[in-house]
Amino acid sequence: MSISLNTNVGASLAAYNLGAAGVNLRRSMERLSSGSRINSSFDDAGGLAVSMKLSASIRRTDATLSNVNNAISFLQTQDGALGVADKLLNRMSELTVLAMDVTKTTDDLTMYNTELGVLQEQLYDVCDEEFNGIKLFDPGANAGAAIGYNAPDLATTLNVIISEDGGRTMGITQADLDSISWTVGHSLTQNPRMKIDDKTNLTFSLGYVTQAINSLGVLRAYNGAQQTQLNHSVSILSENRMNLEAANSRIQDVDVASESAKMASEKIRYEAATAILAQANQSQQSLLRLIL
Repeated sequence: MSISLNTNVGASLAAYNLGAAGVNLRRSMERLSSGSRINSSFDDAGGLAVSMKLSASIRRTDATLSNVNNAISFLQTQDGALGVADKLLNRMSELTVLAMDVTKTTDDLTMYNTELGVLQEQLYDVCDEEFNGIKLFDPGANAGAAIGYNAPDLATTLNVIISEDGGRTMGITQADLDSISWTVGHSLTQNPRMKIDDKTNLTFSLGYVTQAINSLGVLRAYNGAQQTQLNHSVSILSENRMNLEAANSRIQDVDVASESAKMASEKIRYEAATAILAQANQSQQSLLRLIL
């Protein structure tokens, strides 16, 4: 091998290896300090693209979970209002039966009827309850068409997205409590036979209240079934999120044990390259001895 004063090939090679070892050492330190295997597209271009898609899916799943849980809260609030309606109707039923007592005077029936009117108005007010500005109850297409003969209308629904890609939806019911309110009557749509101040109307009144209670039971049953469906959706979304997170972790997160071993190796290479570069620079000085 020829010896030249102008070019120190050994020093150049040592400098190249030192630079490469320095880059690898810095990458290992960056990965361990950040906890991420991919800190730039240079680290793993394909892996970064896949990780971005998985991260977006996780964010959409989180948003979907929030929306589904809000829908569950809507139904829980609705069920609470239906529970109030249940208490009101049961008291109406009780008053009607109490009024059938042969020992009750006309004045007694008048007092019962006064309380009945208050209960009717309270039930009517429950129909206007809202959740975050969205009505809990919708009158439905047939409300009030024939007082006392309306089954609750279950057709009015709000569509809840239950998958992160928006491909699956589920309808939750804005229950038709108004038809029940119309059945037992109130100040705006008074049922002429829903009174207990006259014993002639007592049998009709009891029939209306019984029908209203049965219809309310249907609404609460649908409410409970829809809550169950949404809770199943929450479970599926939560499971999907964990799986997406695990997949993204395998791509994005650094293996601390493996990377620590790699950093130790690169550190040894870096120190060795530094020492060899110093030796290569010193070897050039020996050429002067041949000249002098």
